[in-house]
Amino acid sequence: MSIITRNLPWFIKDPAVGIIGKKCYISLIEDLDVTDIKCLKYAVSKGLGVGIVVGGSIMKVPQLLLILRARSARGLSLSSYVLETLAYAITLAYSARNKFPFSTYGENLFLTIQNVLVTLLIIHHSPSPSLTQKPSSTPKLVAAVATTFIASYALSIVSPSVLSLLQMSTIPLSLLSKFPQIYENQRAKSTGQLSSVAVVAQVAGCLARLFTTATEVGDSILFAGFFLALLLNVVLGAQMYAFWGNEEEERVLGKSHIREKSSLENIVVPPQSPLPQRQTQTPPPGAKRWARKLD
Repeated sequence: MSIITRNLPWFIKDPAVGIIGKKCYISLIEDLDVTDIKCLKYAVSKGLGVGIVVGGSIMKVPQLLLILRARSARGLSLSSYVLETLAYAITLAYSARNKFPFSTYGENLFLTIQNVLVTLLIIHHSPSPSLTQKPSSTPKLVAAVATTFIASYALSIVSPSVLSLLQMSTIPLSLLSKFPQIYENQRAKSTGQLSSVAVVAQVAGCLARLFTTATEVGDSILFAGFFLALLLNVVLGAQMYAFWGNEEEERVLGKSHIREKSSLENIVVPPQSPLPQRQTQTPPPGAKRWARKLD
């Protein structure tokens, strides 16, 4: 077997060396030494990291498709997504500027971009307080895009000490970002347009990130942030299980209410003709009025 593994083609060998390094490639692939625990853990961590980055690039796509298909962001908390996007962006800037391996944080790049798109869709589909006419969402969208660019530039120029403080702030940010969504789900007894695929993927991603952070980075701040995010995503997953099917009932009830309302609006009530007015004859001017005198 080792004869085969030592003569693998370049398009297999070169990427594998690039991921796990020359030393671990020789130990695990060429020599088939599965007792090398250090290299084995490193290879598993790298494999999980690459899988998370690839999965993170499409993690929020089901959520985007749900909103676009339904043309509604019902049940999604705007404040929750804004805070979550900020936490992703800070972690991305912190990891990139500290030159951590891309496999340990790469999904934050894709999640930040996807979360920005979800946030813009929530703003665009936000319910109008007026029932007659929905105001244009263009000014809010322009302000949101401008804020995104300003925040991105600020994260790229702040000092490392400030960036470390911001990374520590992602722990309460993660807490605050999930609480509005958890509260909204509990209040409505429904998860609305929240994607179950995205929630399950986030739980799996946090579990894998705990392992990769402990194996490759060893940063306690990052580890605490991923652990807290795991707990809150588990809560969201439990809510999706508890309220599963409620959104379908709400959708059916909503459609029946709309049909009932439209049928009532289509009923035409014919106008009633005015009652004929009694015409009283007035005597012509100059005519004598006769009255009978009773004794």
